[in-house]
Amino acid sequence: MEKLNFVKNGVSKLPPGFRFQPTDEELVFQYLKCKVFSYPLPASIIPEINVCKHDPWDLPGNCDPQERYFFSPKEAKYRNGNRMNRTTKCGYWKATGSDKRISSSSNACNGIVGIRKTLIFYEGKSPKGSRTDWVLHEYRLANAETAACNSSHNYVNEIGDWVLCRLSMKKRSIESGVDEKQRVHGGPRLMFDFMMLGKTDSSTSSSCSSSNNIMEVSSNVSDHEETSGGYTYF
Repeated sequence: MEKLNFVKNGVSKLPPGFRFQPTDEELVFQYLKCKVFSYPLPASIIPEINVCKHDPWDLPGNCDPQERYFFSPKEAKYRNGNRMNRTTKCGYWKATGSDKRISSSSNACNGIVGIRKTLIFYEGKSPKGSRTDWVLHEYRLANAETAACNSSHNYVNEIGDWVLCRLSMKKRSIESGVDEKQRVHGGPRLMFDFMMLGKTDSSTSSSCSSSNNIMEVSSNVSDHEETSGGYTYF
């Protein structure tokens, strides 16, 4: 059977109408586990890149609502330590919240669990960086016994030299219509039209009614979406 390859020039390219939307369990046991143990992947759709060598807006892919996935090698911050380097050119990734343990619903995990760590990107130098809307979920493999004791500080008993990263932006940043790169680095500025002050309320009401029609159309589009497995199609 021919191996499916959806990665071109370091960017995932799916056929029209498909989206890659795997669950945490699928990411850990169908992709990361296969990558670590050199098993065949379900599909070549996740590119390899060292995430911490690039700022989030410079990573392959478009700055849109769609999430992006990467296999990233583990890079130690210190020569004799296991703590990962999370510093980029313009900032750093900082862990937030507690780690989440991910178990397999089948009996084929062989004593392996996944650990999901959530990180927020800060621009500037630690510890006085400015918080941004970039979010990174980092998935790792670990032994089930050691992860049950202390998953948040378990660096010694992790498995493999790879992590799987899911990059996204917070919803409020996407809905504003301005991506994080433009906001931080001087994108298009909002201009106020003082000539609008002299116009009547009738033009305002007509514009409001037209915007309501647009919202009704967009809400109907979402009714046609269907999901199957890790892919969403229309």
